[in-house]
This record gives sequence, C-alpha cells and structure tokens, in this order.
Amino acid sequence: MQKLTLYQVDAFTSRLFGGNPAAVIPLENWLDDRLMQLIAKENNLSETVFFVPKENGYHIRWFTPEFEIDLCGNATLASAFVLYEYLGYSKKELIFYSKSGELIITRNGNQFQLNFPSRMPERVTDYPEQLLLGLGIKDPLGVYKSRDYIVEIATEKELMNLTIDFSFINQIDVVGIIVTAPGKDCDFVSRFFMPNCTIAEDPVTGSAHSSLIPFWAEKLGKDALHAKQLSKRGGELWCQNAGNRVMMSGNCVFYMKGEIQV
Repeated sequence: MQKLTLYQVDAFTSRLFGGNPAAVIPLENWLDDRLMQLIAKENNLSETVFFVPKENGYHIRWFTPEFEIDLCGNATLASAFVLYEYLGYSKKELIFYSKSGELIITRNGNQFQLNFPSRMPERVTDYPEQLLLGLGIKDPLGVYKSRDYIVEIATEKELMNLTIDFSFINQIDVVGIIVTAPGKDCDFVSRFFMPNCTIAEDPVTGSAHSSLIPFWAEKLGKDALHAKQLSKRGGELWCQNAGNRVMMSGNCVFYMKGEIQV
C-alpha cells in the first residue's frame, strides 16, 4: 500500500463549483496503468491527471473514468495551478511532456496560459447519421472532423436548447462531439459530448479548443478570441490563434486536498 496526495481543482473558472473539476495526483514514479485507470474511475470526474518529474519539466498523463486520453486542457491547467500554488514551482515556464508533444504553460497573474497543438478541422459529408439524430439538429451550417466531430449551428440559443439523445450518440465511435455557434457576449460558444462515458457532457474542454480556435479564427478573421463553454457548470477561455499552435488562458479555483491509499 502507498499513500498519494490528491488535489481537486475547478479549472477554466473563477468561481467555486464552476468550470471543470479535475483530480490532480503528483507522483515520483509512474504507477501501473491499470491502477491509474482504477483511480480515475473511483474519482468519477471528467479527468484525473498524473505527472512525474522529467528533465526540466514533467511527464503528464490524463485519464477519464473509462480510458486514457491524448490531450486534456482542464486537467493540465489544474496541474499547473497545483505546481505553482502548492508544490513550490516558480520558473517562468512550465513544460509538460505528453502524448501530444510538449505543452508549455505560462502564468500571468491569476491566469494560466496553455500552449497546445492546433487541430484545424476539415469539413466532412460522410458522418454517421446518428450524429445529427443524437443532437436533434436538422440543418447544421456544417459538420467537421478533427479528433472530434464538430457541428456548427447558427445561434447560442439553439445551442442552449439542444435535446440530446444518447441512444444515438453512444453509437458513434469518436472521442467527443462538439456543437458550436457564435456567442452573444463572446466570440464563440460550444458544448462537448462524449459517447459511452460516465461524464456525458464535459463541463469545459480545453482540448476541444485546439480545433475551435483555428476554426473560429478563420471564420471571424481574428486571432484573439473570447470563448465560453455553455455546460451547466460553465467555463470561460481567452484564446489566441498562432499558426500551428493555439493558446488558451483561464483561471482555477482550489476545492480540496486529500490523501488516498492504494
């Protein structure tokens, strides 16, 4: 048996119980993959993140309750928050080494900025019929694909009023499904759904913005963007399009620190 420290942090929000909660577990050495997956399942949050020291940074891995994921924004933001606020990290830049390459995080006051790979989506026509049936959308402005499916619709109101049928959504073999529209008081808004997952709608999804930022930058003709994710918890991101990289900034709020024994 060993004891591990767990921090729970609400990411991409400046208010407690908003944004996306992540469990952050610092390690000295990697645990067995199966054990990390079981811990994530037990936590039952969108993501549980683990990191270990490596060279001049940290190696980072993210787990949903069901599987390991290749890129995650909220748990990376939460990890940076824990390192700077609770573990004594003080360098100007923080480097995470991940399955999606090097991720560089910088701090600006109370905000943390993520530097992520850009994933410009491509328009598709051969998408599963269950996609629109599951979202209850008859006439989208367009359907696109990167890692996730992206469905563009006309208004924020339509986005808020979606009626989701997961009997269709759960038939689709994809990590996530993004629905996006222009925002009323920001540049764009989105929601993110995950087939066959315990957390069916992710509260705030940083990795989705790897696609949404270049998509909306091209559509709106501007590189500095303000985004909101319109889940029940809600979240807010300040974004920058930068060629093959995207930057997204957000706040974090501490919720709890605990100890687990495994």
